[in-house]
Amino acid sequence: MSVPETSLGFAEIADPYRGELLAHCYRMMGSVHDAEDLVQETLLRAWRGYDRFDGRSSLRTWLYRIATNACLTALQSRQRRALPSGLGAPDEAGTLDLERAETVPWISPLRTAPPDGADPAQIATIREGTRLALIAALQHLPARQRAVLLLVEVVGFDVPEAARFLDVSYPAARSLLQRARATLKDAAPSADAAARPLPPLEREADVLAKYLAAFEAADTAALALLLREDAIYEMPPMAQWFRGHAAILHHHEVRVWSRRRHAVATWANGHPAIATYVGSGPGPLAFHAIQVLEISEDLIGRIVVFLDPTLADAFGVPHELAAP
Repeated sequence: MSVPETSLGFAEIADPYRGELLAHCYRMMGSVHDAEDLVQETLLRAWRGYDRFDGRSSLRTWLYRIATNACLTALQSRQRRALPSGLGAPDEAGTLDLERAETVPWISPLRTAPPDGADPAQIATIREGTRLALIAALQHLPARQRAVLLLVEVVGFDVPEAARFLDVSYPAARSLLQRARATLKDAAPSADAAARPLPPLEREADVLAKYLAAFEAADTAALALLLREDAIYEMPPMAQWFRGHAAILHHHEVRVWSRRRHAVATWANGHPAIATYVGSGPGPLAFHAIQVLEISEDLIGRIVVFLDPTLADAFGVPHELAAP
């Protein structure tokens, strides 16, 4: 492989890898904001060292090595991120007072491309690699175990390559991978839940459209028809989370329907999602949350409402909307 002649065109040749590097850093960190910062750091480091890149590995491999080590350094000063459902028992009545747990480092969602015209197999790969249950489960792994597992089982490097990334021996890397697999088996969702067949994209779009309509019309009956009986609803940074029709519908009737609201469709973690806007008086509506919908068998099994105003920029949506 020839050595690159100049670093002047680095941005152009590195840009095609930006999306997959962002997904990799997101899996490592559990935070889209941390991931964005680390991708920027990776590309800056690579640009500064590009004239020393000897071409013995591919540019993609070199970038992944830089990104992985940037994440490992960052994780030395980070706490484990979580979702509410990983911290306590659910509220199955929906009557508890909601409390914000601002000191908990929460997982955040990742904006992913809409499926229009995409290969269904590609969509399934994105969903499998960024689903929230996986991101939450990965948080239980020590940083180096997490890195080896992701490099080998998600990105597709072999164990000797992963060992070189981390500057460890092949037996050490294989041991890290085995321990990560054992831990993840216990922490990850059940195989049955992960293996539920995905509905066709047009049916997911239909469920999303009905959910949007129910949300904007404050239609509790319509919302009830869209939810699985065992549906989960969580709202980081709120510590409480709900399971089942009764709790979710009560929450909407008491809290959600009390304000003016609007929503626009988006896509997150390989799933349909909406960006929501709310207001309590006349004037524009303010960005409120990103809601990620996990749909199986034509019903919504899980809704995660990320109440984070900084996600408007991460998802490329406006901070305010004129009242519809």
